[in-house]
Amino acid sequence: MRRISILLSLLLLLITVGGCRKPAPTEKLLTQKDCNKCNLQGSDLQGKDLRQAVLNEANLQSANLSGANLSAALLDSANLSNAKLDRANLSGAALSFANFQGADLQGANLSQAFLRSANLSNANLRNANLTDADLSNANLEGANLKGANLQGTIMPDGNPK
Repeated sequence: MRRISILLSLLLLLITVGGCRKPAPTEKLLTQKDCNKCNLQGSDLQGKDLRQAVLNEANLQSANLSGANLSAALLDSANLSNAKLDRANLSGAALSFANFQGADLQGANLSQAFLRSANLSNANLRNANLTDADLSNANLEGANLKGANLQGTIMPDGNPK
């Protein structure tokens, strides 16, 4: 009888510990839309609905966010270097100090995005919508802006386009 009691106690303990596991960063992002400082490097988030997600200081280096909806998301100081963001919706997103070095933002919607002091060096912004975006102090060295809509955009020097 004592052995059965001990076995049941151990089983209950294992069930309790297993139920308290910490969710993986991708799972946390998709269920809670809150993943500050998460390591999501190389994650496949293609086409995901991440509206208003909190991803400040997250590592999304080389992640696939093609066609994802990140409108009004918080991505301040996030690392999005070499990430795929083609056709992504980043309208109204907070992207200050974000690193987009070498990222593919072709055809992305960045209208009304806050890109203050963002690093967009060598980023592909071909045909991107940057209408009314704030690029104050942003680094655009080597960026491809061919066909980009810059109407009302505040450029890195602080002047409106």
